[in-house]
Amino acid sequence: MPRRLGKAPELYTIPPRCSFVETLARGILDRYGRDPISLSDVLVLLPNRRAVRSLREAFLRLSGEKALLLPQMQPIGDVDEDELLMASGAIPAGLEDVELPPAVSSYQRQLLLMKIIRGWYRQRGKDIPEVAQCAILAGALGQFLDQVQTERLSFDDLKDLVPADYATHWQETLDFLQILTPEWPNLLKITGYMDGAERRNRLLEGLRDQWLSAPPAHPVIAAGSTGSIPATADLLELIARLPAGCVVLPGVDVMMDEESWDVIGPTHSQYSMKALLNKIGVDRQEIDLWLAGENNEAGLPRERLLGEVMRPAETTDKWRSLDLPLDLATKGLARLDLPGAREEAGVIALIMREVLETPEKTAALVTPDRQLARRVANEMQRWGILVDDSAGTPLFNTAPGLYLRLVAWMVAEEFAPVSLLAALKHPLMSAGMETGQFRRVVRRLEKSIFRGPRPQGGLDGIDRAIGAKLAEGDSVRLQELRDWWRDVAVLMQPFAELFSKKELSFDDILVAHITLAENLAADETRSGAENLWKGDAGEAAAQLMEDLQLAAENMEDLSPEQYPALFEVFLGDVTVRPKYGQHPRLNIWGPLEARLQHADVMILAGLNEGSWPPEAAVDPWMSRPMRKDFGLPSLEQKIGLSAHDFVQACAAPHVILTRAEKVDGTPTVKSRWLARLDAIVPPDRFRDAEADKWLNWYYELDHPAETIQIDPPRPVPPLDLRPRKLSVTAIQTWMRDPYSLYAKRILRLEPLDDLDADPGAIDKGVIIHQALEDFMIRYPDTLPADPLAELLVLGKQAFEHIIDRPTVQAFWWPRFCQIADWFVETEKQRRAEGYKTLATERRGEMTFALPGGDFTLSAKADRIDARPDSTLSIIDYKTGQAATARQLHAGYAPQLPLEGLMVQNGAFEGLSGTVSDLSYWQLRGGEESPAKVTSFNEQASRTSKMDVGEVIEKSREGLLKLVTYFDLPDSAYLSNPNPAQLGYGEYDHLARTREWHGRVKEDGEDAP
Repeated sequence: MPRRLGKAPELYTIPPRCSFVETLARGILDRYGRDPISLSDVLVLLPNRRAVRSLREAFLRLSGEKALLLPQMQPIGDVDEDELLMASGAIPAGLEDVELPPAVSSYQRQLLLMKIIRGWYRQRGKDIPEVAQCAILAGALGQFLDQVQTERLSFDDLKDLVPADYATHWQETLDFLQILTPEWPNLLKITGYMDGAERRNRLLEGLRDQWLSAPPAHPVIAAGSTGSIPATADLLELIARLPAGCVVLPGVDVMMDEESWDVIGPTHSQYSMKALLNKIGVDRQEIDLWLAGENNEAGLPRERLLGEVMRPAETTDKWRSLDLPLDLATKGLARLDLPGAREEAGVIALIMREVLETPEKTAALVTPDRQLARRVANEMQRWGILVDDSAGTPLFNTAPGLYLRLVAWMVAEEFAPVSLLAALKHPLMSAGMETGQFRRVVRRLEKSIFRGPRPQGGLDGIDRAIGAKLAEGDSVRLQELRDWWRDVAVLMQPFAELFSKKELSFDDILVAHITLAENLAADETRSGAENLWKGDAGEAAAQLMEDLQLAAENMEDLSPEQYPALFEVFLGDVTVRPKYGQHPRLNIWGPLEARLQHADVMILAGLNEGSWPPEAAVDPWMSRPMRKDFGLPSLEQKIGLSAHDFVQACAAPHVILTRAEKVDGTPTVKSRWLARLDAIVPPDRFRDAEADKWLNWYYELDHPAETIQIDPPRPVPPLDLRPRKLSVTAIQTWMRDPYSLYAKRILRLEPLDDLDADPGAIDKGVIIHQALEDFMIRYPDTLPADPLAELLVLGKQAFEHIIDRPTVQAFWWPRFCQIADWFVETEKQRRAEGYKTLATERRGEMTFALPGGDFTLSAKADRIDARPDSTLSIIDYKTGQAATARQLHAGYAPQLPLEGLMVQNGAFEGLSGTVSDLSYWQLRGGEESPAKVTSFNEQASRTSKMDVGEVIEKSREGLLKLVTYFDLPDSAYLSNPNPAQLGYGEYDHLARTREWHGRVKEDGEDAP
């Protein structure tokens, strides 16, 4: 250990009740601000770059926004001290000429570790994880590497770490970690780089040694750091003893009793402070206030209250004799427990909006819950207020990041409908066209090709699907669609061809990915690069691509199909932070930023266990006893740092504490600090008396000014728009679901099929109908020698275009085979009994002369047979649920009776005669009961006194009444009356319909 300087340590603290950066800047100006030159000689070392920015802004406010020579301000850590990464290019003063290898980039290290991991699995003959899993494993291994190097431990000690009483899997884990001992240092040395954590340690140690031998003459102030990094703690120890040096600590609790100070543990807010003071060799009582003249005495009761909240469990018995002015301690402290996360975000947004009503007043939301922060930022946009989250947004969720992901998955999934359309509809996608025109063509592609079952995969498969649609009818729009698709396919082809290869270099796939993304992002005025890489998110995406290209040489060849998942792993590690704030008076801070600054209104949100404080992270490499034996800090230490951040923010003059009682419908547990606060102070003591007003105001924001009573729909379209031609199935739909008929026939709306839909019940019915129709047409009189085999051949032809679907192969085809077997046996029996099929899938029409004009009834009969007695039987194949005989009698299923009416009136060419049977053949498949026949004629005696002829006549009368009534100018087309509207039984439908619509005539006459 290098020698120490003779000066006694000089340490100061800034109490939590004071804004750290404001007080620090004021103190620096008081000490050195008289001479601008001497002020510029001061070196201020801060925890991170965000602290540097905050201190710079504090100097600007204190100077009245006048020109000022600022001190030198440098970070001694990166954006987040807990991430243990050295700031890029942040070399402390005096070490610019130190010859150290550059820090290895995070991606280069991750790819190098992936190579080692894959080699480890390969040597042991184990299955090598996919590259995305290897990347995740390498990332976790890199974090462990940083922890070990930050604590200045040696991997050589791993071999003696696991005694026999530890579980076997821990020994296996440590065996895996041995790859870091022999291989990693040698591999890293070959590359000419060094680990960032090791380089930071070397830099700080070199600076310490340099200042120890030649102390700087200019003032050096280390401020805001808790010394959680050992190398930083060593440097702070030296700076405190420099002749012109001092250390300014955030929120050292000098009022805590000695008994409590002696027993505080890793979860306590003062744990890091205590460890640093012990290292420096200073007692708390030796620490002075940074600005003795500005103590902000009004905040002392709050500090005392927070000290009691953080009191160690071993001394909480002192709460019984607590002498604390609660009125003063809770002055300016409000508590809001809200029903859910939505309400919490909305109320916070309202509070921040209310702050803007007071000129120059500021507010800050402080929360570690990034989802809550995004909710609040979105809520603020209802007033046109943009507030940036200083913690940033994951690149994964930004427009460029999402676009790059979608492009990769689109190609990897062979241009499947969902992934292709998701990419084509992204705002950055234009493929060189005017954006609006491009969107219109994409919608046309979706509606024409991708709604329904998936076409064949690949670029050519989509082209063939468009060609097949084009062959159905000459269409200029379809031809334009095909020409457009071929132009876009030319851009996609190079990247798509790579996915046909077994293995490729990571660099080749990455370059092809970038090229395609840029080509597809171009529009009619700007190149793809200009559109894709613009803005903060675009620049972050471009930097990611550049870093990956620089590190790509360290990556082994991989299967192209694994590339999208690997790319998402890399994408998830990048955060986009705004360069400039979007609002001058409102902020969203993480707890680390709030540690060093205050706003007029501080909103501490997300105060639930697991959020604030966070749950102690699980170490995938070591158990807690193993970490302790190895020398790594406790996992609970992060809770202690989080507690320190809470105290720093909660000590501000005006604080609002919020939490959601439920998140995503799940009850939450309030933060341990709120529970302790409730134990000390009665909850109603510090709750805002107007707490409910915020929630009521938030609800009122979306509450309508007046309630409008909406009557049930009663469309009365003009007579000339009402259909004069309907099929028998449409008549049935009219009865059961009149809205669908109105939408289709009056509004001309057609429902869209699902994207990439599996073949549904309708497709199944069409296919089976087609197979049976082909069989009956081919063999109308005499069955072939092997009728089952012939029917199966025809079935394969009907199933051909969808047989590759798993559902069809596993369920539909086996069921069809069972149906075919039953159908053949039934046909043999019916033909032996004298039945003869006269028509299959026969179309017919019948016109009625009515007061409102001719009305045409159409139908397509599945099958019409001649019975042995020369009467006719109408058969309807059903692959779904068939109507029962009771439904036929009651009028719920008018399809077959109306077809019988048409047959008896010669509506089907070449067919006429008496209909004596109406039958449903329910073709379900199944080993025990592959089909079921429901015959009206056979069950008539059980359900009704009417025979088939009477039912057909009643159906005619009911149809005429129905159509005639709805030809009235004021009749509501969407009435949904009882099925007896077709005239079955003695039910007077028309009278009831008039009663429903309040139009019962005084004389009681029926409508025409």
